[in-house]
Amino acid sequence: MEDAVETLALAYYFTEDETYADRAAQLLRTFFLDPQTRMNPNLEFAQGIPGITTGRGIGLIETRGLTRVVDAIGLLAGSKAWSLTDQKGLEDWYSKFLRWMLDSKNGRDEAAAKNNHGTFYDVQVASFALFLGQNDLARKVLLTARTKRLATQVEPDGRQPLELARTRGWGYSCGNLDGLMLLARLGENVQVDLWDYKTADGRSIRKALDFLLPFALGKKWTYQQLGEWPPQQLYPLMRRAASYYKDATFKNELAKIPPVSEADRSILLSAEL
Repeated sequence: MEDAVETLALAYYFTEDETYADRAAQLLRTFFLDPQTRMNPNLEFAQGIPGITTGRGIGLIETRGLTRVVDAIGLLAGSKAWSLTDQKGLEDWYSKFLRWMLDSKNGRDEAAAKNNHGTFYDVQVASFALFLGQNDLARKVLLTARTKRLATQVEPDGRQPLELARTRGWGYSCGNLDGLMLLARLGENVQVDLWDYKTADGRSIRKALDFLLPFALGKKWTYQQLGEWPPQQLYPLMRRAASYYKDATFKNELAKIPPVSEADRSILLSAEL
C-alpha cells in the first residue's frame, strides 16, 4: 500500500492525470477509511510471538513507511479524487494512531529504544504531528533528538556502534543514518537544525556520513555484514547531503559511488544537484 500510493501520487503530481489520483485515493480509503476493510490505528499485535506475547514495541518499525503515505497525501492535494471528507478521515486515523504511539506500553517501549528503532519512532511521531498541525509536539521531538538520538548513536569518529553490532552492520548503519537525515528534513519545518548540529566532541550527521563514505568507495568493510553489502545503498544519502550542504566535495565523491537504478524513486524525491 505504501509503495503503490507513493508511486501513484508521484505519477499524479508529475502528470496531473486524475487516473493515478483516483487509484491512490481508492487504496487509501480501503486501508484507512472503509469500515469493512480499514486497519485499526494501533500496533497492539505487531511482531507478536504465538504463545509468548501478543505484540511488542519493536513492531513499530513496521509502520515507518506510513510517513511516505503522509507525503503522498500532500501530493494528491487539489485532485478531484481526494475530497475534504477523505482528508478529514485520514487525519482522524493518524491522530488516533499518534495518540496510541505516545500513550501505549508498546509505543513507550519503542520510544525508549536507543538504536534505529528509536530513530524511526521519532521520524513517525514528528511526521504525523506535522501532518496534523501539532507543530509544538514535532518541534519537541526533534529538539530532543539532538541528544537522545544523534549524540548517543554517533561516535565522535562517525561510527554508529549500536548498528555496527548487528549482523548486517553496513545496512543498519546506512538505515539509521537515513532516519537521522529524515529527522533533519522534518526539522526544517519547525526551525530545528539537525543537519549542522554537532556535539562538543564532534558527533553529527555529517561525521556519520564521512565514516561510511570510504567504504562505499572501495575500502574493505571490517564489521559484520551477512550477505552482500551494496555500496550504492549510500548513494541516496550522499545525494541528499550534497543537495543540502552545497559542498563540492560531496558532489565529487557522489560521482564515484555506484548509483542506484535510474528508475529508483529516490531520484524523484531529491533536488537537483
